Amino acid sequence: MSENVTMTPTELRTDIPALQDGVYLNYGAHGPSPRYVVDAADEFVRTHEYESPIADDPYETAFEAFDRTRETVASFIGAEPDEIALTESTTAGINAIANAIDWQPGDVVVRTDLEHPAGILPWQRLEREGVEVRVVETEAGRIDIEQFAEAVSDARLACFSALTWTHGTQLPVSELVDIAHDAGALALVDAVQVPGQLPMDVGEWGADAVAAAGHKWLLGLWGGGFLYVDRVVAEGLEPRAVGYRSVEDANADPYEYAAGARRLEVGSANPAPHVALGEAIAAISEVGISNIEDRIYRLAGRLADGVPDDRLCSPSTPESGLVTIDVADPTATVERLAAAGIIVRELPSPDAIRASVHAVNTAAEVDQLLEALDEEW
Repeated sequence: MSENVTMTPTELRTDIPALQDGVYLNYGAHGPSPRYVVDAADEFVRTHEYESPIADDPYETAFEAFDRTRETVASFIGAEPDEIALTESTTAGINAIANAIDWQPGDVVVRTDLEHPAGILPWQRLEREGVEVRVVETEAGRIDIEQFAEAVSDARLACFSALTWTHGTQLPVSELVDIAHDAGALALVDAVQVPGQLPMDVGEWGADAVAAAGHKWLLGLWGGGFLYVDRVVAEGLEPRAVGYRSVEDANADPYEYAAGARRLEVGSANPAPHVALGEAIAAISEVGISNIEDRIYRLAGRLADGVPDDRLCSPSTPESGLVTIDVADPTATVERLAAAGIIVRELPSPDAIRASVHAVNTAAEVDQLLEALDEEW
């Protein structure tokens, strides 16, 4: 999407009610929305329920909203609208792919040990059907290319994160995709930590499918997820869940799946979160993703510089706004910081706390966190 930079990060911050009190540093889990993102969803619901039943057609109103969001998302991530399925979440997107492949006993799925449960649980379910799941072990958020290549050599699919939620490290997506493709495997990327904080171009990655959502760094609402699927790959997918949005003609017998990624959509869903997603993408684009990226790096670097080297689980030169810090008692530390109005989160692995620094944060907030952490070391 071309960016018309007309807003600063500070101006965006003033539009987010949740940021007016306290220090919020948890965008890797949830990004509080600006007023106009919430207003866009609210306005759509009111129009859909109050006006369209008589003045229009509620289904046409909903489908037009879906189409607009597909176009917005596609432009934002370097895809075409027919390569975008609108989902509830990243988890829903990964499951949509997992459930649209005709798995056979002995098929192999490869993932890393850095994956979020969204990239673990769908494959655990398939293990019950005889699918083998191989886990590539990593170190400090880094993947060994040779180990990955060996694991994927006879795999049917590889699933990995573009940006790790555990360490904030960037995995070499295009290189991993190429290795998977050379082995004849599909490549599915969990990219939920990318949109809204770093540039994202699925064409450069070359992956077969990319799952993400808008409720983190994009500052959208829960329920506004999206899934990119390469149009050629989509033609070979046969989803287990099928509804009138999945097919070309719901009354045809036999039915034909819709062309492209839309076959992975099912039936009636509330378009409001996806209307909000379009509004959120517009706001991020007004600030400019390159401006956001630069500011995130500066603020995350300020945080990393203030943490002792032996306590920093993320790179000393951050690769994202996710900074993971080793403390003696993560649960107690998160609770103590929350009592002081500083919001971070605890991680299960590594056993640490994670601060997520967005462009709407300030240097003063980073310093507040560092001052509050002084007693930890």
